[in-house]
Amino acid sequence: MPIGDCSVAAKPRKQLLCSLFQTTLGYRACASGWKPMVICRGSHAFKDLINTYRMIEQDDFDINTRLHTIVRGEDEAAMVESVGLALVKLPDVLNRLKPDIMIVHGDRFDALALATSAALMNIRILHIEGGEVSGTIDDSIRHAITKLAHYHVCCTRSAEQHLISMCEDHDRILLAGCPSYDKLLSAKNKDYMSIIRMWLGDDVKSKDYIVALQHPVTTDIKHSIKMFELTLDALISFNKRTLVLFPNIDAGSKEMVRVMRKKGIEHHPNFRAVKHVPFDQFIQLVAHAGCMIGNSSCGVREVGAFGTPVINLGTRQIGRETGENVLHVRDADTQDKILQALHLQFGKQYPCSKIYGDGNAVPRILKFLKSIDLQEPLQKKFCFPPVKENISQDIDHILETLSALAVDLGGTNLRVAIVSMKGEIVKKYTQFNPKTYEERINLILQMCVEAAAEAVKLNCRILGVGISTGGRVNPREGIVLHSTKLIQEWNSVDLRTPLSDTLHLPVWVDNDGNCAALAERKFGQGKGLENFVTLITGTGIGGGIIHQHELIHGSSFCAAELGHLVVSLDGPDCSCGSHGCIEAYASGMALQREAKKLHDEDLLLVEGMSVPKDEAVGALHLIQAAKLGNAKAQSILRTAGTALGLGVVNILHTMNPSLVILSGVLASHYIHIVKDVIRQQALSSVQDVDVVVSDLVDPALLGAASMVLDYTTRRIY
Repeated sequence: MPIGDCSVAAKPRKQLLCSLFQTTLGYRACASGWKPMVICRGSHAFKDLINTYRMIEQDDFDINTRLHTIVRGEDEAAMVESVGLALVKLPDVLNRLKPDIMIVHGDRFDALALATSAALMNIRILHIEGGEVSGTIDDSIRHAITKLAHYHVCCTRSAEQHLISMCEDHDRILLAGCPSYDKLLSAKNKDYMSIIRMWLGDDVKSKDYIVALQHPVTTDIKHSIKMFELTLDALISFNKRTLVLFPNIDAGSKEMVRVMRKKGIEHHPNFRAVKHVPFDQFIQLVAHAGCMIGNSSCGVREVGAFGTPVINLGTRQIGRETGENVLHVRDADTQDKILQALHLQFGKQYPCSKIYGDGNAVPRILKFLKSIDLQEPLQKKFCFPPVKENISQDIDHILETLSALAVDLGGTNLRVAIVSMKGEIVKKYTQFNPKTYEERINLILQMCVEAAAEAVKLNCRILGVGISTGGRVNPREGIVLHSTKLIQEWNSVDLRTPLSDTLHLPVWVDNDGNCAALAERKFGQGKGLENFVTLITGTGIGGGIIHQHELIHGSSFCAAELGHLVVSLDGPDCSCGSHGCIEAYASGMALQREAKKLHDEDLLLVEGMSVPKDEAVGALHLIQAAKLGNAKAQSILRTAGTALGLGVVNILHTMNPSLVILSGVLASHYIHIVKDVIRQQALSSVQDVDVVVSDLVDPALLGAASMVLDYTTRRIY
């Protein structure tokens, strides 16, 4: 990984001084007409860090100036002296280069010196990765740079909100994502095993080693050294090959190195201790590790792109947004806690997270840079308070709609949609659902890839994928356990892994009835309600239960199978193998069965009604006949509605919800009968519970989208 600080200036049209932490940005800047001029300073020039400035030269950047600005000592005083030394040396360099814009990256103390120099010399500053929250002195430094900077590039929506709360001008904030993700998400190295062997030995296998990277906490050095000692003890006990990177040069790092040497880590057969790993190789090492442990921001940010398990120790990264791959051990005060975390995390594989970027940050940043008017006044303005509620911006490179990919697996059709945060279906794709597993999973992947590509053109940022499917689903693992008879070859199917691996997005999967309830909770008539029940009346009968604002799944993920509530001991056979279920009376399949019986006996058609020879008799024909006065059809519908009504009464007596929502194509035909049954059969204490017809057009798609939109936006730290 890059260590320390390195800056780049550029000509001819505009001069740009920027951090070389993001070499992709440097390359793209060259391609856009910039001629970078590089200043290498800080720990890049240290001999005991293998002179990492040479790697900058290997990337075809000419280094114009090398500044030695780090005072050795690795204590608080050395950090202060380093900032002071940089402030003494930087003015001469900046006077010579005369940059129009300086890009400052991150929250290191040496970056503060760079920002301070530029601000005092009237140079415009663009700060990357501002607005984030973590622990230690880094927070204060990051926010101090924010106040000095004129323009801001942030990585997450929360960071953007923090910048706005800090009175920064919203028009000068770009939500771009993390530039390093551009490289992470495009990193492909088929020969990653040679990299693993080079750093860890020939006998090490993928996913069977650990990467450890731990830095001192400058606000609590004593505790961070003790925590590092406990971490090494736990790793020794865990007995897996481990690549340990030396800590950074913050105060306390010298003591941490002493701990490593005291425990013999550099000579231990299970450990490889190194001071630097080239970034391209480090990517492959963490991507194929069984686990990463420590307190580096790399663990909670970049490693999520690969779904590698991470154990975050202590408070150094407290407040960072993280994917589900991160297990926090806030009070890492015993070896047993850390060892237990290793047992829990090692060898797992999580969905790839794109909280910090989607791989398109650099083009956004370059577009943002081109939009900066160097003729506008230099004096920075603050927006005091508060900012308007609608924070959308009228700039095309920022105005992206947070969206989800929603997938609905029905018995007949397979649908994929781009759904916005407000529940608007931006674009929908429909194909016939194939009959075999292989064809179906390939079609899902193809449709999702096409939709994700189209989303970029539509200015939609996809946060994840939500899938609604029939049958019993384990939402924790993203697996369809047992499907309905309508979808063949769909048992014990892992949907999360192939989609996550292909799209590099988190994936959620749930039963279609549960998705309908989630849709009502976020977009429909259940919004804001603590307890309600949704019943789907379609080809089958399904449902979902919201209790205390949460979806109920049950101990074996079989909750809310409301279509299989038994309302008659001697009723018709049901597809589940029982008889007398609601579904055997009121589903579309049940009505179709009764319609065919009437049609075969020439008792279905009435005046004004016909069924073409090439058209199968179905539920809608029965409903049409009932509307035209067919007494037998009317009786069948009344029986079906009564069965559904008795099921609702049972739900009212069991769950006592504040609302029951009937969803699906048959809901409007049943609503009045259901209400009549409630008045006749329900206890007086629940007769006032409202029963309504859903006003959502696509509850399955909206519910699938809501799993993504709720989870990815409800993180509050």
